[in-house]
Formats: sequence, structure tokens, C-alpha cells
Amino acid sequence: EVQLQASGGGLVQAGGSLRLSCAASGFTFDDYTIGWFRQAPGKEREGVSCIKISDGTTYYANSVKGRFTIPSDNAKKTVYLQMSSLNPEDTAGYYCAVDRLTVETMCVLPPTDSLWGQGTLVTVSS
Repeated sequence: EVQLQASGGGLVQAGGSLRLSCAASGFTFDDYTIGWFRQAPGKEREGVSCIKISDGTTYYANSVKGRFTIPSDNAKKTVYLQMSSLNPEDTAGYYCAVDRLTVETMCVLPPTDSLWGQGTLVTVSS
């Protein structure tokens, strides 16, 4: 079964940190690009950060540069979203997806044919 499972969301105070996990199974991890996306009520989906597993190429949205990183653990087939300096504007449902796109294409364009995980909710209190 090809599956992505996002976890790690929760409630955090402004200025705090969270680490989200996207665990992959059922496919060759190194062949793909994995991305984190978020969507808040009333807003369009935003590509947050994407990583091409094979070479480590990354992309970050301007809104999260300097605050978020996207480390990966290939042995665990898991991509993380390490979030720091969180603010209420980061509140959203966070989803991970996998595709064979370049990181820029995946994060900037809507990857309609990607495989998506269910997502995890991040709430940042002011």
C-alpha cells in the first residue's frame, strides 16, 4: 500500500516550535519529491516546503524561510517539517504529498495528481 501519514500537529504558543512528520511507505522513497502544504480556512492551499529525496534539493515558501526546515530520514522513510518561531498565521491543516516533480514545481503549482496524506492540524495561539 502506498501511503503517507502526517503527524505531530497540535496546539503551540506563538514563538514556539513543532516538528511534523510525514512517514512514507509502499514506494521507493528516493525516487520522489515530498512536500508539505498547508491550508487555513478561507485561504488557498500553500506549498510550504518540498524536498527531492535523491539529492536533497529543497524549496521553502517565502513565508517560512528562516523559520522552517525540511529534514529527512531516509532510513525511516520520513520527512519532517521543523517549525520554529511559530505565529498565529501558521495555523492551518498541514498535509504532505509525494510526486516526481521538481521541488519548485511541486511547491509552487498545485500537484493535483500527487498522493496526499490525511494531514495534521497546527494551531498557534497568540
